[in-house]
Amino acid sequence: MVLALFRIDECDAHALLSDLIGIDSVNPSLVPGGAGEQRIAEYVRQYLSDLGLSTRLDEVAPGRPNVVGLLTGDGSSEGFDHRHGLMINCHLDTVGVSGMGREPLKAVVEGDRVFGRGALDMKGGLTMGLLALAAIRRSSVRLGRSVLFTGVVDEEYASIGTEDVARRYGADGAVILEPTNLGLCVAHKGFAWVSVETFGRAAHGSSYQEGVDAIAKMGKLIVEVNQLGMNYLKEPAHPLVGPRSIHWSLIQGGKELSTYPDYCKARLERRTLPAENPAGIIEELEQIYSRLASEDPQLHAKITLDFIRKGYEVDRNERIVRTLASLIESNAGIKPKFTGSAGWMDSAILGAAGIPTVLFGPSGEGAHAAEEWVSFSSIMKGATILAQTILEFCK
Repeated sequence: MVLALFRIDECDAHALLSDLIGIDSVNPSLVPGGAGEQRIAEYVRQYLSDLGLSTRLDEVAPGRPNVVGLLTGDGSSEGFDHRHGLMINCHLDTVGVSGMGREPLKAVVEGDRVFGRGALDMKGGLTMGLLALAAIRRSSVRLGRSVLFTGVVDEEYASIGTEDVARRYGADGAVILEPTNLGLCVAHKGFAWVSVETFGRAAHGSSYQEGVDAIAKMGKLIVEVNQLGMNYLKEPAHPLVGPRSIHWSLIQGGKELSTYPDYCKARLERRTLPAENPAGIIEELEQIYSRLASEDPQLHAKITLDFIRKGYEVDRNERIVRTLASLIESNAGIKPKFTGSAGWMDSAILGAAGIPTVLFGPSGEGAHAAEEWVSFSSIMKGATILAQTILEFCK
């Protein structure tokens, strides 16, 4: 394995990170009126163009473009639609800034920590990826395979950006630069969102003989589903992401205090293991409902699967995982840490499209929190490791 030495200027890195934090890219699907990703996509496109990469903006939704950059191999005429060696994926959007104590769109440096909305999630990773591409481009090394950079919209809501990337482009491996403390996140959970409706009979509050309380009927289902969740905790847990889980999230029902409610609706979320099909939760819930209905003829319910995202686990023998792991060990002198996430990640989308995907990014704290920071030194170390990974994977 050949390791190239890349020089990444700290002043340039600080300026890039500061610029990115200073661009408002709050997801408008999360926060009505949010700025969206147009401006930061244009900034990143200009940065990549200045490096000499071919670039494009793919509009995923009105005013919300993915930015895509192509670093071709030596003497290659590969275009965007070619299957690439490596894909680097970063999301451009952030959550909202309400409740933040510091000025959210100003990068504040305190020692190794850089504060600001999106500093960790994930403008620190975005900076890391751009620095790695710049290091490769400004060096004398040449690649045998192309590298595709994808800066995507909407990761914080419905991931329409990475879904668009998966439809348009292909690669032999991908790295998503979410924060991982310079470890390798190789697995994450999936989830299902389910609606449950119960139907009663409206009547005057004094007419207990006639009224059928839809809320009380929902209560029976709530109790049983809670028990289902307790049963999950007794099962063997996945070594990286933990056990299955389920919880009730929203409930509404009733019209007024003096009327028996004829309708109740509740919504729940089920977190699934990487190899599990989230759609299976419907069968579990239907079995609970059937058993309860056999005991209570007045229990009438409807169960609807609203939305699913499958979990994902990449094989540790995949070349992209082995390459990154080896280079982390070479640079840090320690065995890389393999981790999992209880949350859902865009890696599932790329993995389902046939692109083995691993998450690797900087250190910090406070993603989505009132105070958010990223470790600057971890960005610098990560950029060097990522540049070496590009060289090795695409040689």
